[in-house]
Amino acid sequence: MIKLFEYSTEPDEDLSKEKAEELRLKELERIEELQIRLFAGKKKSLLIILQGVDASGKDGTVKKLFSALNPLGCTCKAWKAPTPEELSRDFLWRIHKELPQKGWIQIFNRSHYEDILVPSVYESLSKDKLKERLEFIDSFEEFVSKENHTHILKFFLHISQEEQIKRIEERLSNPEKNWKFDPSDLEAHKNFKKYLNAYEWIFSHSKDRFPWVIIPSDKKWYRDYLIAKSVRKELEDMDLKYPKLEVQPGEI
Repeated sequence: MIKLFEYSTEPDEDLSKEKAEELRLKELERIEELQIRLFAGKKKSLLIILQGVDASGKDGTVKKLFSALNPLGCTCKAWKAPTPEELSRDFLWRIHKELPQKGWIQIFNRSHYEDILVPSVYESLSKDKLKERLEFIDSFEEFVSKENHTHILKFFLHISQEEQIKRIEERLSNPEKNWKFDPSDLEAHKNFKKYLNAYEWIFSHSKDRFPWVIIPSDKKWYRDYLIAKSVRKELEDMDLKYPKLEVQPGEI
């Protein structure tokens, strides 16, 4: 079983901030190039899932990644608590509507895994029910992968408890970041270990078809580099090609 407390949240000692930034920019250049192929071909799509405890850097990751993406072929969905209408339906109903169409990249800031994570932390559902939901998610992801040729990347932004409280305190003390503070941040910090235990359970019980990538995220520059590298590699592996024209030059 994965033990998150045994995973480092710090960068590789052999990589400097300056070198990581240089490499990240190169990765973004290639991502920009590959996204054009993805959009032009309209045969495949990419879903990027960002999960992590409060203040782990999901919003910042979206901002850094979007700097290289053409908004004509990329969208982001930040998931909040379900509305009354959403609660009256199956928990994946609202998710299905936000999946990327062919040719597009969709970023999920939080995701359908919240419907396992939150009930696990607050013990509102039994373990059997949570396991059943996870099985539904595994089947759901397999379905969209085969039916719509959607590739799925799942990132867990891993920060230490000390880094989390540091970031929450910055939201309180910095006027430019006050808007980021939510009273639920304090509740989440109090339940830090419960959230990590819930994530461990999810990781250990998920199928290997779309494995979770644990991203050490105490240093934002290292997080941004690793995610850019992973996204670029996934796009490379998709073997994206421009569509061939039926009309050749000179035939007009």
